Amino acid sequence: MNATENTQARLLTPAELAMCIKMFREMRKWSQEQLANISGLNVRTIQRVEQGLSASFDTRRALASAFEFEDIDVLNKPFTIPSEDEVKAAKEKFDREHVTLAAIPLTTGKQLAKLAEVCIMDLSEPAFELTREANEAFALLVDYFRDFRDCADAYSETQKFEVYDEMQSQINMLRTLGVSLRYAERKIQMKWGSEPDSKPMPVNMLYVVGFPLGKEPEQFAIPKSGGIRL
Repeated sequence: MNATENTQARLLTPAELAMCIKMFREMRKWSQEQLANISGLNVRTIQRVEQGLSASFDTRRALASAFEFEDIDVLNKPFTIPSEDEVKAAKEKFDREHVTLAAIPLTTGKQLAKLAEVCIMDLSEPAFELTREANEAFALLVDYFRDFRDCADAYSETQKFEVYDEMQSQINMLRTLGVSLRYAERKIQMKWGSEPDSKPMPVNMLYVVGFPLGKEPEQFAIPKSGGIRL
């Protein structure tokens, strides 16, 4: 949110903060309890903020951190407040461009291997900034998953147990590093080639997302269109 020439930047009032926090929370499909857990605040504090009551400097920082703003002090700084119409338009634009999916726990290697056999495409990425070690562990799991997917048909049922064990080991390592996995599946229509009259083919798309351990959402939003990985 940046100041414009026609509007003087100023601090958020408690009522304006309440509107923004509720909007950001609802856009992410979070309950007040989830926001409290992610921010490290208690539910009563979240309720007070959304009721337009006062919020301390540290509370605003915790909320900014929960929403992963680049500047965790942004809610303590002057900036231009969007009108209700602008907020509504932003939410409508977000809803048009995104689809919300249930975030299913991904905890076993066998579970991930089975997904590799039924999903020919994936979007796999962390939802927060990882340490170097965790980032490498996540990349290793994604690479292994995709390598198995490319030749899963060549594995016998007995050979797959080795794959299950390896994926399980990598998932366990991520949890040790504070990363919890969630996944969702979605049917999409995919066109192959550039021919305008080519018919789209239904394919199963997999989304694997890494969240901070203990702060996993029940849902997550993904773009309706964008890059995919075969």
